[in-house]
Amino acid sequence: MEVWLYTIISVLIVSLISLIGIFIFSWKHENVHKALIFLVSFAAGTLLGDAFIHLIPEAMENGKISVPIFILLGFMIFFALEKIIHWRHCHEIECEEHNKTFSYIIMFGDAIHNLIDGIIIAASYLVSIPVGIATTLAVVMHEIPQEIGDFGSLIYAGFTKKKALAYNFISASTAFFGAIGALTISANVKGFADALVPIAAGGFIYIASADMIPELHKHGKEKIGHSVWQLIFMGLGIAVMAALLFLE
Repeated sequence: MEVWLYTIISVLIVSLISLIGIFIFSWKHENVHKALIFLVSFAAGTLLGDAFIHLIPEAMENGKISVPIFILLGFMIFFALEKIIHWRHCHEIECEEHNKTFSYIIMFGDAIHNLIDGIIIAASYLVSIPVGIATTLAVVMHEIPQEIGDFGSLIYAGFTKKKALAYNFISASTAFFGAIGALTISANVKGFADALVPIAAGGFIYIASADMIPELHKHGKEKIGHSVWQLIFMGLGIAVMAALLFLE
């Protein structure tokens, strides 16, 4: 019951992140843009930190499966998802790809993405409460810049603020189905969580390296100082994940 409680609370927190856009959107565009890129840096650090400091060591310690194979499988699964359903993590307010028609495809992709987030969070709590907390924090930090970008892009595509909020929240709520499904299946399928943990690690590595870091390169080439701050925030994200080891 403790695992269920932690999982549901964590998924609720992640889902509520979808509403953050309404608070941020009143800020000046330049301030939001500057804040977003550093949030992306921090989020990349938390994803990589969670993968290498928590998920992979836990999977290796278990020793029941071929961890490198499942990490690569996770990497390939997330690559395939991005290709098949046009799932794109938008970190811009005015994203050119977000016309109204394409926005529906993006929201469908986000729904699948959030479903997977729910599965990953549940699987992490099945390993241990500290690992679940670390993974939840990594997911939350990744969701903040994404949800701000998605909300702004929906507005830019012509949606009203109410509709943009509603669609974003509905998309985020699929995490509940993923979490509940994962907890239910794990109770009946032996080794389910053991396989999901390294797959999640591979997915996190993919998101950070193939999606977020290229975004940082795109925005950090103007000034050396800007790049240094990106590196600092990424390091802070990794440091937070390392600090969470003290919870174990």
